[in-house]
Amino acid sequence: MPVFDFTNMPKKQEENRCTYEIVYSGEDHATPEKPILILDHQLRRWKHHSCGIFTNPNKQTTFEFEEEDGTLSADILQIDARFVSLIKWLGEHHIHVRLSGTHTDKGYAVYKICEIAFGGRTKLSAEDGFLQFMIERLFASDAPSEETGNEEESEAGDEMKLTSLQSITDFMTCAGRTLPDNIRLWARRNLAVARSREVSPEERRHAQRALSIMMNIQWKSNYFESIDPEEARRILDEELYGMERVKQRIIETIIQINRTHTLPAYGLLLVGPAGTGKSQIAYAVARILKLPWTTLDMSSINDPEQLTGSSRIYANAKPGIIMDAFSMAGESNLVFIINELDKANAGNGTGNPADVLLTLLDNLGFTDNYIECMIPTVGVYPIATANDKEKISSPLMSRFAVIDIPDYTPEEKKEIFSRFSLPKVLKKIGLHEGECILTDDALDMIIDIYKETTGVRDLEQAAEHLVANALYQIEVDHVKQVVFDAQMVRELLL
Repeated sequence: MPVFDFTNMPKKQEENRCTYEIVYSGEDHATPEKPILILDHQLRRWKHHSCGIFTNPNKQTTFEFEEEDGTLSADILQIDARFVSLIKWLGEHHIHVRLSGTHTDKGYAVYKICEIAFGGRTKLSAEDGFLQFMIERLFASDAPSEETGNEEESEAGDEMKLTSLQSITDFMTCAGRTLPDNIRLWARRNLAVARSREVSPEERRHAQRALSIMMNIQWKSNYFESIDPEEARRILDEELYGMERVKQRIIETIIQINRTHTLPAYGLLLVGPAGTGKSQIAYAVARILKLPWTTLDMSSINDPEQLTGSSRIYANAKPGIIMDAFSMAGESNLVFIINELDKANAGNGTGNPADVLLTLLDNLGFTDNYIECMIPTVGVYPIATANDKEKISSPLMSRFAVIDIPDYTPEEKKEIFSRFSLPKVLKKIGLHEGECILTDDALDMIIDIYKETTGVRDLEQAAEHLVANALYQIEVDHVKQVVFDAQMVRELLL
């Protein structure tokens, strides 16, 4: 990138000279090798921890160090594109900060900025912790494009939430073009409404609430880091017994992500009898992708407005379930687990919830009636479950790669009970395996009792019942060990 240097300009113009080079980094934290910014150290070797303020608000090119022998200025030589607006904001508000840095061949590399307030100095205008919150959000953001990174248009690690208009305003200013363009412009319009005295208090309240929701979401790109296929396989083996074809399909998806660094165009539709572990597969995939997940239970959704939210013209208006999911996750990349997709067509006369799902699944963006802004959905990965795919409409089916999940065989159920269900319950209740033992005929009896049921939920309930009975005998009858045979199992479970 070019370095701007206007050393031959007249003195009056030199006050606004720009000395820094903008670099475009995708690092998620700062190091001496990949710092937030670099300051000139020709005048002095600055201390590891140095205090002062950023100056020259027009271009933000200097930092005034407060040294024992007075105040000394150093030019900014280089800055991460994501932090240009933040440094400008710090200077305009005369925020007193402490830099942590080290000297390199290029200059004093700053890898940490902290706010300090003492001696009557003004603290940040936003809530406490705003600066660190802002820095963490910027590191998690994508760098603005090189075409727009140096424009002046961006005017207007905490559990902190942006709620006040001041904190929202400051955040918008500091985030600059790290926010998606449509969301940044939407935020400016809503901020104007929230501040206006020409609209009703209700409209101002809705605008501020919408802003708080949107600004607390980390808007990420659709770029995905590579996933270790061996680790993915370990997670699948840990969560699922058998199902080799299903595991193979998921590993294929992981390898595709590693090649393209984007999510596949189609989600997964898991079809099979109740209790066969469809939801468990979905949770395992979310764990492999290292994404937050949310569930949509279509059996309980009969009105499209539950998904899309209600218009702000109503006093009790609120966002829909989909927007709530983004808000709860705190980021735009997440797994949507859509349970019982085969029940998505059951509307109440005001519309079809399935039609709303189509807009979410197309990855072209989703619009909530309350937020009134297109939400990027390129980072959304849908995983749906269904018992009967014949009840799913063709448009919905075409958005998924379908995986049929057959019921377990008696031998598979026996393995699942002895290797997964029973040990899991024993661990939860706090019994050792030697305190609750099942004979081979007892295990056969359990499988025979539930031979007409699908899935393994009944087996899990049987394990709970047996272990609870063993615990009762150990605690009340003071036995050291309970051995269940077929007759005992039959009497207990039937």
